[in-house]
Amino acid sequence: QVQLVESGGGLVQAGGSLRLSCAASGDTFSRLIMGWFRQAPGKEREFVAAISWGGGRTSYVDSAKGRFTISRDNAKNTVYLQMNSLKPEDTAHYYCAADDDVAIGTMRLPLEYDYWGQGTQVTVSS
Repeated sequence: QVQLVESGGGLVQAGGSLRLSCAASGDTFSRLIMGWFRQAPGKEREFVAAISWGGGRTSYVDSAKGRFTISRDNAKNTVYLQMNSLKPEDTAHYYCAADDDVAIGTMRLPLEYDYWGQGTQVTVSS
């Protein structure tokens, strides 16, 4: 079992920055593939970014490339999502996800992740 707790969301103006954190407990963090997803009202859950267990492989949705950076600190059992140049369309509830058996080619698929946090709200005003 893995427990995930997100933090760092909030209200920010367009062009601003936020850093989301996700603290994990309950399993060996360094063996987990970690992902960030988001869901806006009335829309399906969308992949944002993912990072391999060692941090050497990352993947981003096209709209996040160049603006968002996913990273992890295995000593702190925490994964981060640094979000810069935020846009109103980034407004959503952001979820952290984890699993120890996700293929690199399927890191973008929500169904690949067994463990989810409760999420943190990000609101970007125009």
